[in-house]
Amino acid sequence: MESHPYWFFILAIVVACISWTVTKEEIFKEPREYCVAKSKSCNALLKRKFFYVFTCEYCFSHYVTLLLLLVTDYKLLYKNWIGYVIAGFTIVWMANLYMSLYNIIRIDLKKGKITAEEEAEKLKIQKANADTIRIP
Repeated sequence: MESHPYWFFILAIVVACISWTVTKEEIFKEPREYCVAKSKSCNALLKRKFFYVFTCEYCFSHYVTLLLLLVTDYKLLYKNWIGYVIAGFTIVWMANLYMSLYNIIRIDLKKGKITAEEEAEKLKIQKANADTIRIP
């Protein structure tokens, strides 16, 4: 695969999207809850760590990146195995930056929605109070 400068950013978006969806979104809630329980209850260290990977977006992004690098044969800076290593760590870093930014945006949107709902409720109460105070 010939490297283009923008592929790095696209691959990081793919990693971020898959990692976030598996570790945070509602669609994978039940399997994730199972993995959380198993990661806390397994006696064997490797089993605990295996299940933990599916609950942590940072950890999971490493494995998604590894799989993506194998599928795409993407290398960064070098055309040998060193290119895989550099691509792997930089894609993981960029994917986690994307996920952090996405999380900040989601929090801000939720805060805005909550604030708007609170303001609407206050206005509704004020209007109800104003209507009851009026003398016909």
